[in-house]
Amino acid sequence: MPGSETCVALVTGSNRGIGLETVRQLIDKRYRVWLTARDSQAGNDAAERVGARFVSLDITDANSISRAVRVVEEDADRLDVLINNAGITMDGFDQEVARGTLATNLFGTIAVTDAFLRLMPNRSVVVMVSSGMGSLAPFSEDLRRRFLDEKISRTDLDLLMTEFIEAVTDESYSRKGWPGIAYSVSKAGLNAYTRILSKELSDRYIAVNSVGPGWVRTDMGGPNASRSVEEGAQGVVWTALQRGPDAPTGSFFRDRKLVPW
Repeated sequence: MPGSETCVALVTGSNRGIGLETVRQLIDKRYRVWLTARDSQAGNDAAERVGARFVSLDITDANSISRAVRVVEEDADRLDVLINNAGITMDGFDQEVARGTLATNLFGTIAVTDAFLRLMPNRSVVVMVSSGMGSLAPFSEDLRRRFLDEKISRTDLDLLMTEFIEAVTDESYSRKGWPGIAYSVSKAGLNAYTRILSKELSDRYIAVNSVGPGWVRTDMGGPNASRSVEEGAQGVVWTALQRGPDAPTGSFFRDRKLVPW
């Protein structure tokens, strides 16, 4: 049950910002929490401050992912909650920015989730930390239709992302209906993956949802953002507590409310 000291959670990219505060709030609810970071020194220091376990994890590195799964399995033999918080923004907008942003924010998250699923029992939880910038409003009508297709598959999503990178490469993205912000496309892709995975795991009652924490005062959000990290993390933690056969799945939440993709 949520709040039990036997529940095990892992939060990616959690040595600072929303991720670290999410770890802290889960520990307050008596979860055993794994904090992850690419930088082992920063990760260990953060974990020691809040009383979490630490495992090094670079979500773009298959070997790093495999090692992290082994560490968690040897310690706990299970994972009840996976919170995919790791994400980046990159300056500029070109082919390399598009590829790099998608590699972390979407494909890295997919790789981590697929790897940890073998440790996750029925009725566990996967949370994607998304963003309001993943809204489909600036996409063309045809792209919105494809993203929102009830039958969208992983293959369909891969094709969409390939088309985006190609459109950025030949500078046809605007004409083809793509926004000129790689971060927005990566989060739209993450929202689509949420729906795809929720259907794949429906028979196991694993709740898979995305959450938008809002504009938060972090290194990424900047000092002028309207929300504190505590406020941003509250929505993430609330989403992580939605579990069991009657829990919502395949949905996007903001401020504990269901909102449109």
